[in-house]
Amino acid sequence: MIKKFTFIGAGNMGGAILAGLINKKLVLAENITVFDAYEPTLNNLKEKYGVNITHNESLAVENADVVILAVKPNIIDEVLEKIKDSLSSNVLLISIAAGVTIKKLEEKTFSSIKVARIMPNTPAMVGEAMSSVSINNNVTNEEAELVVEIFNSLGKAEIVPEYLIDAVTGLSGSGPAYVYMFIEALADGAVVNGMPRDKAYKFAAQTVLGAAKMVLETEKHPGFLKDMVTSPGGTTIAAVRKLEEKGLRSAVIEAVTTATEKSKQMTK
Repeated sequence: MIKKFTFIGAGNMGGAILAGLINKKLVLAENITVFDAYEPTLNNLKEKYGVNITHNESLAVENADVVILAVKPNIIDEVLEKIKDSLSSNVLLISIAAGVTIKKLEEKTFSSIKVARIMPNTPAMVGEAMSSVSINNNVTNEEAELVVEIFNSLGKAEIVPEYLIDAVTGLSGSGPAYVYMFIEALADGAVVNGMPRDKAYKFAAQTVLGAAKMVLETEKHPGFLKDMVTSPGGTTIAAVRKLEEKGLRSAVIEAVTTATEKSKQMTK
């Protein structure tokens, strides 16, 4: 059965999801309708992908099998109020609005609605997102697999219970910022020792990318992979000792915990 998709919001993240669906040939452009308040965005998407566009949220969701809410949390109530009466009884509602719970989405629409709450991250824009998928009891196994497939199209996705969303936010949601800081610090260290900055950033970024790929593809414990690099009495173990002395591990744990606690405070 052909699925008709509607996007409410098509900014950076919504646009990345749309691109993933089309580029991975999961959905034909003719079966996608997009609403966005910013008209140049609509026109660009129509020209680039050939999707259907509309200036009316309510009309956008009529007859849609899947509705992807890619709007900011501060306008979610307003958007749901406009579209709730036009949602079909069998619609699958996918929300990427940070801090907006499944319960809130049910209360603002109807209790029997099928809801998937997603926490993606910004690497979606380069096809390397890590997304968590949380679903309510109305979502079938087949529909859950569809949601995972959608978000695998822009990286990797895993189903997690909703109570872990705050921890996901602290780790992968906010995590890219920590990694950018680490890359910058690595590059600064090389610059201190004479490397030109443009090369330092490239070496640092590729090192982080390669190390992450090693973890994912070998499925070895990060500690095991670290030990592969640390020769007895060598440069790496000396550097690892200094990182431990300066509290790198503790600082990162505290950063994730702080972001997690902040996410709990912001949940609607």
